[in-house]
Amino acid sequence: MAILKSKEIAKMKNEELNKKLKELKLELIKAKAGASKAGTSKIKEIKKTMSRILTINKSNEEALKHK
Repeated sequence: MAILKSKEIAKMKNEELNKKLKELKLELIKAKAGASKAGTSKIKEIKKTMSRILTINKSNEEALKHK
């Protein structure tokens, strides 16, 4: 999985964000299962990317409410 930056996430539509979030959740489960083999750095990066998506998604929703 490629690391997503905030700028890339901001360009995505809500449907794409939700799809990517589901993919990351599955990847997190797989990474946790093999954590002793791969280490925890991948888990941390997945969690950071998920939080970026959720933060931008929430700010988009708030922007729509204020219109």
